[in-house]
Amino acid sequence: MTGSEHGFAAEALQNEGAVQPVFRSRHAALVGSTLLAIGVALAATNLRPAVTGLASVLGDVRSSLGVSAAWTSAVTAVPSLCFGLAAFASPWLGRRFGMARAVGGSLAVLTLGLVLRVLDGPAAVLGGTFVACAGIAVCNVLIPVVVKDSFPGRVGLITGVYTAALAAGGALGAAFTPPLEAFFGSWRAAVGAWALLSLAALLVWIGAARHGVGTRTVPGTRAEPRRSMLRSRLAWVITVFFGLQSLLAYTVMSWLPQILGDAGVDRTTAGLLLAVTMVLGVPVSLIVPPLATRWSSQTGLVLALGSLTAAGVTGLALAPAAAPGLWVVLVGIGLGMFPLALVIISLRTVSGADTARLSAMAQSVGYLISAIGPFTFGLLRDATGAWTVSVLLLLVVVLALTGLGVIASRPRTV
Repeated sequence: MTGSEHGFAAEALQNEGAVQPVFRSRHAALVGSTLLAIGVALAATNLRPAVTGLASVLGDVRSSLGVSAAWTSAVTAVPSLCFGLAAFASPWLGRRFGMARAVGGSLAVLTLGLVLRVLDGPAAVLGGTFVACAGIAVCNVLIPVVVKDSFPGRVGLITGVYTAALAAGGALGAAFTPPLEAFFGSWRAAVGAWALLSLAALLVWIGAARHGVGTRTVPGTRAEPRRSMLRSRLAWVITVFFGLQSLLAYTVMSWLPQILGDAGVDRTTAGLLLAVTMVLGVPVSLIVPPLATRWSSQTGLVLALGSLTAAGVTGLALAPAAAPGLWVVLVGIGLGMFPLALVIISLRTVSGADTARLSAMAQSVGYLISAIGPFTFGLLRDATGAWTVSVLLLLVVVLALTGLGVIASRPRTV
């Protein structure tokens, strides 16, 4: 791009008013190509192994580092806490650098964090996990915006692909980290190996993400003002709904192997059962979003998923060893609340800009809410000497989540 072209682009971006397409710009939507859809899916595959991979060998990590129960609870809370804090900056990053660079940069940060956390002791694990999750947080907020803007006629389908890939990544992290630990003879090598997958996603994203036609502002007219989501009751309902489903998901991802292990299930089987919980998200994610976009109200889906989750959590609370396979299947299907929450964010907004603002609000505040879950869950276990109270509290969360989901699923916009 020449100097005059840079000046023209800058002038077009600074003016206010009506717009006309005139040039390619990093502020325009990414071109919705097949390669971009692959890039979205591969990026999504990397948004859970950082959590489920560590959770599946958490007992060995704790023993190796000689850390306390409080440290273990803290490291399980770091992902949600970081997602909430970093999500505040995501819309600004998207506007400042464009979606291609913002998402690409977040994948680079994720890769760096996955490497850093296996280089040293407890502080490095916490710090590296925070860095990795900062990269994940940006993707969490911006990829749904890419889906809405770049694939406007296929929001349900691409959201399904995105969330299915995300679930598959979580399953891979849970299922393969323990065998990798046995193969390498080190939890550090097993956990750090996932940096290779995020590096591959970064390389594909670089080749796939291309901005389309931008816009030139016509001076003399005013642009539509931005609306604050903080004043919308529906936006707050969606935010708390998102927060509670995240609290449920990250508590399950962080502690399910420990719950099953304490009930007598061996470590490898417990890791595989967590993988089952995650992999069930693949078919659920391919089914739920397209169904949700066909119906004006998503209440039936919320009630069905909430009922299954409640049944599974009740089983884990009262008789975890009686039928662990059944409980994790019920919970795994119920975690379909996540792709449903993403679709609801898109369906309750009328533009990509509103989607970005609602997504940032729901994920920043929502993930801060969810950070309470894994930390409190672990502390209650240590205080009571058993998992029963912790899991029953999780059942209360499921009931509240379902009630809020019913309200959020009614057909209207923020």
